[in-house]
Amino acid sequence: MLTDDGVPVEAVYEPCTRRSGSRGAAPGGTTAEGSAPSPADTTAIVVAHGFTGAADRPAVRRAARVFARHAAVVTFSFRGHGRSGGRSTVGDREVLDLAAAVAWARELGHRRVVTVGFSMGGSVVLRHGALYDGTLYEAPAHAGARTGTDAADPGACAASGAHADAVVSVSAPARWYYRGTAPMRRLHWVVTRPSGRFVGRYGFRTRIATEDWDPVPLPPVAAVPRIAPAPLLLVHGDRDPYFPLDHPRMLAEAAGPDGAELWVERGMGHAENAADDALLDRIAAWATDGPAE
Repeated sequence: MLTDDGVPVEAVYEPCTRRSGSRGAAPGGTTAEGSAPSPADTTAIVVAHGFTGAADRPAVRRAARVFARHAAVVTFSFRGHGRSGGRSTVGDREVLDLAAAVAWARELGHRRVVTVGFSMGGSVVLRHGALYDGTLYEAPAHAGARTGTDAADPGACAASGAHADAVVSVSAPARWYYRGTAPMRRLHWVVTRPSGRFVGRYGFRTRIATEDWDPVPLPPVAAVPRIAPAPLLLVHGDRDPYFPLDHPRMLAEAAGPDGAELWVERGMGHAENAADDALLDRIAAWATDGPAE
């Protein structure tokens, strides 16, 4: 895929492995009994991995296998990760990578697309959900022209078809520059120091941009009120070593009383590595069936 700012991004498409008569069909979809549903009749889940992840990492592949029982799946590597080009901006311009992946899923024929993001990817799906609402308008590249969006945000120039129909954010931060835990202090060292970026490149196979954010992108806590009417699911572990529970609670409060569903998972750690198959299965069921009444 090629993003709106010209970065090549590797991506993998996996069709749904279920047969007709089970969950995951788009509203109104019909297929012959026992046959594989067409893309138009099947939800697509686009997976946004965490920092230092990639499309080929074991935790991402495991999530894709579980999700494929319910829906078609698109996995991709954010810029600076895996075989994608560019350098990581740690959640800023990555919104353009996600938009390209969502648009590709629709080009493949899927009418309903749900984004599922973990950690850094969790913050990206929140901003993407706020900035891309399916409205078609003309604007210069990366200059917003919509009411209610941050015109300086690089994701504010939203192409038609790049919007998500529902959003799932797992282990995401509520605010930027958080350093309240030891893992986050180490992450800031990796991102901000030359020696840390050296470790990131050769130790974690992640190429990190040297420039500071300018401007600072829309924070997750400011993004969540703008996602409605698309359904939003927030998932967080009560043993997350990176972000304590005040982060998901802050996000849920910002979304409003009916704006988000919050799952606090007992004993869960952080992001895709800590999400077991049972939780991934429940997330996929929510993504394909919709929120419980």
